[in-house]
Amino acid sequence: MSQRSMVALKETYRSMSPSQFFYEYKEIAGFSNPARSLYQTVRELVENALDATDVYGIKPDISIVIERIPGTNQYRITVEDNGIGINPDYVPNAFGQVLFSSKYKLRQSRGRFGLGVKMAVLYGQITTGKPVEVYTSPIGSKRVYYFKIKIDIEKNKPIILEKASWSKRGNWHGTRVTVTIVGDWSRARSRVHEYIRRTAIVAPYARITMIDPDGNIVYYPRIVDKVPRGPREVKPHPHGVDIELLKQLIKSSKARTLKEFLIEAFQSVGRKTAENFLKEAQLDPNIDPHTLTDEQLEYLARKLREYKRFRAPSADALSPLGPEIIEAGLKSILKPEFVVAVTRKPKAYEGHPFIVEVGIAYGGEIPALDEPLLLRYANKIPLLYDEKSDVAWKVVNPQNFDWKQYLVSFPAPIAVLTHICSTKVPYKGIGKESVADVPEIEHELRMALREAARKLRAYLLEKKREEEAKRRVITFLKYTPEVVKSLTTILKGDGVNEENIREMLIKVMRKRIKVDNELFEKLVKNLKVSIEE
Repeated sequence: MSQRSMVALKETYRSMSPSQFFYEYKEIAGFSNPARSLYQTVRELVENALDATDVYGIKPDISIVIERIPGTNQYRITVEDNGIGINPDYVPNAFGQVLFSSKYKLRQSRGRFGLGVKMAVLYGQITTGKPVEVYTSPIGSKRVYYFKIKIDIEKNKPIILEKASWSKRGNWHGTRVTVTIVGDWSRARSRVHEYIRRTAIVAPYARITMIDPDGNIVYYPRIVDKVPRGPREVKPHPHGVDIELLKQLIKSSKARTLKEFLIEAFQSVGRKTAENFLKEAQLDPNIDPHTLTDEQLEYLARKLREYKRFRAPSADALSPLGPEIIEAGLKSILKPEFVVAVTRKPKAYEGHPFIVEVGIAYGGEIPALDEPLLLRYANKIPLLYDEKSDVAWKVVNPQNFDWKQYLVSFPAPIAVLTHICSTKVPYKGIGKESVADVPEIEHELRMALREAARKLRAYLLEKKREEEAKRRVITFLKYTPEVVKSLTTILKGDGVNEENIREMLIKVMRKRIKVDNELFEKLVKNLKVSIEE
């Protein structure tokens, strides 16, 4: 091979910033086409708005305005909230630096990657060239702050085009964000409306208003005042540890002994637990953790994961909805005849705590379909895409779940809501649209579905008994007038009349036919009317 050929075979190398990477591969974050990107932008801005409110116990007031810029395929999307606001020192990086976030903590939150809103900003920048505009006023602040920001893609740094501040006249606190992107409303319309509807189901404590490009105003009022308890930041659990996490924890620790380090760095580890673990793992409790080699760190991480006597991870980092909120949301939006919700006890996978919730709504205005209407949520986020690849579909699918055992035959008017909340939801992709088939999560979903379905079965059995009783009463009603007249004629002269016989028949009917008293009285009233007629 010639020297020229050898030179031609040489590779060139360069580094790529996070923003450069997602600029080139925006599809993996859900920005694959104009319709999906419009939906994704609305979703990211609404999730940020909710995380800035309900996490801190604030009842959300969320406003969404989607405007089409005349003569173009560009859309201006504005979302405003009444949340805690953003410290102005952090606004540029919060909107102009990919993988910069306030959510890199061990607690449940809707967003966690530090990517979502920045992807919307980045997509808007590369499709329209327009910056993001941010107005914010933190709680307690006397000023409103304004920023106009772009992203320096090569350096992954914010470019501040404009900034200003002024004295605040009213009491508003929160954030208003405007992003301009290329979109396709005709194809995104149904998804966006469905996303907002499903958000309203699990946030009945929120007031949500949306104005779409067609001029339609969609309003979901607040129907409950209860806001779910906010999640609290917790320490990592020993079962979720790996070598790199150990290195990070040790680097930031001032502990001088391994025992002190374990007690300080991890949840579920007290003095006695640390001593028992170190004894079983045959590790020196007095060794300085900062001196551990990679081989010793690998051994320590493996033993921490294998030790069975650590307490389960704390659920303090989680914020489940609770049956009351789920039932209120399902009743308000779907208007069923029956609704039930179940919240399971906290469990863990790989050291990460999680809670599974399932709600079932039946009848009413729910359409009869060949399979359950599945409403999937993870950390209170509606998941609209990739349904058939989600663990929730695997559980509720009629091919895998025996609905007939619970008196449900398809087509049936039934909706199933599933909610998984965790410090680490095992999404299948960065777009956060489907959850992986983690055995522990699948088991809890199945158990919750069975528990809720048993309550549905009890309701359907009672409904069936009531309908049977109605049929028997109606049959009785058909013949009662003739029986009363015949008996009156036969017993005439024995001191009886139609009223006596009617009362006697009613007493017999009450004993022989078991039916709800209110229903019975209503039917008897109809009986009297029919006799009089």
